[in-house]
Amino acid sequence: MNSDVEIAGDPLALPHLLPPAPAHPTTVADFAGLARDIAADPDSWAPLVRYDATSRWYHRLREVPGTPDSARPDQSFHGYQVWLLSWVPGQGTGAHDHGASFGLLTVLAGELTERAGPGAARGRRTLTAGTQRVFAPGYVHEITNDALEPAVSLHIYFPGLTDMPMHPAQRSAVRLPVSAHQPCPTAWAERS
Repeated sequence: MNSDVEIAGDPLALPHLLPPAPAHPTTVADFAGLARDIAADPDSWAPLVRYDATSRWYHRLREVPGTPDSARPDQSFHGYQVWLLSWVPGQGTGAHDHGASFGLLTVLAGELTERAGPGAARGRRTLTAGTQRVFAPGYVHEITNDALEPAVSLHIYFPGLTDMPMHPAQRSAVRLPVSAHQPCPTAWAERS
């Protein structure tokens, strides 16, 4: 088992039970709702999509800066970014993590493959349109378009993405330890 999701099941698999996204999301459910709201409005993102056979295309849809509250750190809002990515057949990320950011990936169109887990036992998941995946800082995975058609995905990072370390080509994905000095938004830590 690599995560609580594998043990308890994926809470995002029942989107009709999740509340609508608030103006400033702070929980996994809030960010999942935001992603579903954006996905449900293709007129807002589909005209922006470009396909590039030489490199992966991406576009930042939204960046909401944080508002730290030094008097009440538990009430601070850490900010987030929303990215739109396209994938032509054969494109992929290589094994990577997202630094100090938590993340939520939503497939908007097409099909992607996620590979994660240690060594030869790496788990492989096929992610189809509407599928959502949540990950914490230090989660190492690889995303590829193994299908014959292009794909589009939406990525939300909380706090905003500042680092995306690549991992060796041995293709062994592991969960890296999160440093005690690394800020961890309380709302995500309690729910992820």
